[in-house]
Amino acid sequence: MTEALKAGITHEMERETDEEMSAQKVFPHVPNVYATRVMVGHMEEVCAELVLPYLGEGEQTVGIGMSFTHTAATPLGMKVRYSAKLVEVDGRKLTFEVEGFDEVDKIGESTHQRFIINAEKFNSSVAKKAAKA
Repeated sequence: MTEALKAGITHEMERETDEEMSAQKVFPHVPNVYATRVMVGHMEEVCAELVLPYLGEGEQTVGIGMSFTHTAATPLGMKVRYSAKLVEVDGRKLTFEVEGFDEVDKIGESTHQRFIINAEKFNSSVAKKAAKA
């Protein structure tokens, strides 16, 4: 990771919701709206995108924790926007605050942690675990 990776940096992303993002893809007996599981994925994505330019050769990040709320429903077809701020750098552990909005309301917020890993070492460990199965 570079020295420029410091608390206070921000990043935003926007996505248009579609039928593949429906809560009914998880369970058919719920409303046909933007799914919580997709919102959580988008919260992870905006944080991973934020740090990507600051990673060194062979480095990647993995999610290690999230506390979130999903506070408003979003009709499919509406755009969602996520804003992430890096609030703490503790060695390789990164903590973010994320807010999500659709075209009308704030739809959620989270605190998310990611960890900077050496991709080769991580993938080797995963392969060894898979071989044990």
